Order: sequence, then C-alpha cells, then structure tokens
Amino acid sequence: MKITKAVIPAAGLGTRVLPASKAVPKEMLNIVDKPAIQYLVEEAAAAGITDILIITNRGKEVIENHFDYSFELEAGLRGNPAKKEIYDEVHAVADLANIYYVRQKETNGLAHALLKAEAFAAGEPFAVLYGDDIIIGEDPAAAQLIRAYEKYGKCTVGVNECPREEIHKYCSLDVTPLEDRVMTVHRIIEKPTDDEIMSLFAILGRNVLSPEIFDYIRATPPNPKSGEVYLTDAFNTMAAEGKLTAVNFTGKRYDMGDKFGIMEANCEVAINHPQIGEKFKAYLKELVKTF
Repeated sequence: MKITKAVIPAAGLGTRVLPASKAVPKEMLNIVDKPAIQYLVEEAAAAGITDILIITNRGKEVIENHFDYSFELEAGLRGNPAKKEIYDEVHAVADLANIYYVRQKETNGLAHALLKAEAFAAGEPFAVLYGDDIIIGEDPAAAQLIRAYEKYGKCTVGVNECPREEIHKYCSLDVTPLEDRVMTVHRIIEKPTDDEIMSLFAILGRNVLSPEIFDYIRATPPNPKSGEVYLTDAFNTMAAEGKLTAVNFTGKRYDMGDKFGIMEANCEVAINHPQIGEKFKAYLKELVKTF
C-alpha cells in the first residue's frame, strides 16, 4: 500500500528554548526565512505524502494560520509585479498538502499524542515526523523510511549514530544489518547508562508505522517515574517480536528543541541560501577574525 499519510506531533511546550517559546511555538521558530515546521511539511510532501495531521495544543493556532491562505497579504503582493516571486512562495505554502489538526489536550508524551492520530490513520500505515527534528538532505528522510517499510513490511524507525557522550539523552539500539543502511532491531534501551549501551544508534525524528502501533501503545504500561507511556517501550516490544526495522538515514539533523541546534540550523541553512548565502559566508569570515 502506498503511504500517503503523515503525522507531525507538535504539542510540546518547548521548555528547552524558553523564553522564545513562551510567545511563539517552537515549531514556528525560523530557520532563516521559514518556520521549522514548514521544513517538515515540505519533506513529507517531497516523500509523496498528500495528507498530514498536525497534533497541537492550546496556543498553537499560529501553525494553522501559517498553512492557510492569507488573503489580505496575498492581495497586496499579487497586485505588485515586483513581488510576484514572493507571492508565489507565500501562496504555495497552503498547497503543500491537505493539512488537518487535532489537539492533545494534556501534554502527556509522544505515545499519547500518537493515539490522537488513530482515526486519521484509518487502518493505513503512516509516517511520523517529530516536531523538534529538522532533517535536510537531497533524499528526504521520510522517503528513505517509506521505501524500507514498503520493502520489508515492518514498522521502521529512523536512526543515526550519536556521540557516545550524548547517547544517554536518547536511546540505544541492538541491531544487525539487513542491507546497506537498513537494519533489524532486536532491543531498545531508553536513556542508557554507560554499561547499557548496545550501539551508538539512536532513534531520531522519523518513523513509518503500521496501524498495529496503536494496540502496542495501549498495551504498554506507563513508566513508573513519569507516569507516561514511552513510545520506545512499545517499539521495544515490537523489536522483541521481530517486527521492527531501522534506517540509518542520510541528511543533516537539527534539534529545534535546543538553543544550539536552532543556531546551527540557521547558520548552515543561511550559508547555502540562494539569496543571502554568499553575503552571509563573507560576514562569517570577517566575524571570526574578531575572536
């Protein structure tokens, strides 16, 4: 079955990037001239996705407005021949995909958010693009996972290798190779200690899931410390049953829930930006001379 649906969980509070996220949802923080969430929608569309569900919560109506037509703004741009390129770009944002919204009324983790997508999935497989993780590359990361899902028919997680000193912030996977960048997952340990590290591969920002994920989430007990159901625990059960693959995706990942990640994304995208790239590179060269 061709995968045409995607879910973007965007209900997080953005506490790591306060105070900016007090007034602006972290998903709407800019990378140069586009909000972060637009990169996710563009990636999904480039991977063949036509229908996207964005899971939000109170205070994030600005996300809905961004992916809608803005008649007053567009009317002003449309009437000015010198602004045609800007008009085309602004207008196209609303036509990237069919976008739907549902609210996660309490912030209770990623697994809880995904349960809100069950009716949207309607028994079909779907991609998940985490709201914090922007991945920029020639081959959309979501497309890489979709190809693996279509070939092996198993839920698929996107992974990259992390530095050993950072793996404890994520999870560690026990994997064996299947082909090229695709692996079978046997076990997952969330936030491992040094002696629990099985590999430096961690799940980062992308999944392609079958509808059975909802039953696995419901069958997963809450973590005794946080009270949340962890999605990685549901994945771990699937892995133990031989139902999980991983793709070591290509592309550069930026953590938009982290202040350094936001600055890294802005600098590296600006360097390659067709309008300001050369000027920005020259600026950086002069700037570093002052340190």
